[in-house]
Amino acid sequence: MTDLNQALVLITGADGGFGRQMTRQFLAAGSRLILSDIDERRLSALKADLDAAPGKIQASIAADLSGGDGCQLLFDEVVKNVAIPDVIVNNAGVGVGGRFDHVPRDRWEQLMQINLLAPMRLCHLFLPHLIERRSGHIVNISSIAGWVGSKGLSSYCSAKYGLRGFSEALSGDLEEFDVHVTTVFPFFSRTPILDSDQFGYEERREIPDDMATDPADVVAAIIKGVRRNRKHVFPDRTAKQIHYITRFLPWLVPLLNRRLEEKLI
Repeated sequence: MTDLNQALVLITGADGGFGRQMTRQFLAAGSRLILSDIDERRLSALKADLDAAPGKIQASIAADLSGGDGCQLLFDEVVKNVAIPDVIVNNAGVGVGGRFDHVPRDRWEQLMQINLLAPMRLCHLFLPHLIERRSGHIVNISSIAGWVGSKGLSSYCSAKYGLRGFSEALSGDLEEFDVHVTTVFPFFSRTPILDSDQFGYEERREIPDDMATDPADVVAAIIKGVRRNRKHVFPDRTAKQIHYITRFLPWLVPLLNRRLEEKLI
C-alpha cells in the first residue's frame, strides 16, 4: 500500500482537467504537493483558488516540459527548494487530431516530447534518488489510446503506447527497490484536451457529452489504484470494456472503432 497522508506528491500538468482534480483529491488525502505547469500565472491562480491549508502546497514551479531543459529545470527546483517526492505523477500532456500526413510535423513532434519523452526524462532524473531511498511511486497517465489504435490519433496513440511500454519495463527494473509504477488508461474525459487542434477535417469531430467521463471520477479511481499499488488502472467503464475486448475478443476491435467513428459529432 502507498500511504498518501503527508506524502510529497509532484504533479505535472497541474492546471489541466485531470491536474486540477488531482490537486484537490491528493490534498483531500492529506498529501503535500509540488505543482508544475507551463504558465506561472495560472499556477498562482490555481493555488489561490484552492485555498489550501498552509504547508500543503510546498511549491509551484513553472516549466516547459517540451524539451530537456524544462525537465532539468523542474528537477533542479524540486531538489533545491523542496525534497525528493514520494510520488511523481506524469500527467502533463497535449493532443492533436487528424490523419497523420495532415498534422504539421512540429505539432506531432511537440506532442511526442511532452507526452512521452518528458515522463522518461523526469524518471531518469528522479529515479536514482528513489532507488537510493528504496521507496517511491511513479504514476504515468497514458490513455486507452495506448491500448488500442484510433483513427485520426496516430501521434497521440504512438506516445501513449510508448508510455505504456516504458512503464511496464520500468516496473520490472524497479521491483527490487520497492519503487512502484502505476500506468493509467482513461477513456476520453471532459478536459481541455478534447478541444485540441484538428487537421484535415472539413468539420470538427467531437466526442458526445454522454460518452466523455467526469475527471473527478477518473482521478478518484487513480488515487485508489495508487494506494493499492496497482500496475494498471482502467479508471472508467468504457476503458475497462475496451481493455477486455482487446484482450479476449480482439476481432471486435475494428467494429469498436467503427462504432466510435459513427458517434463522433
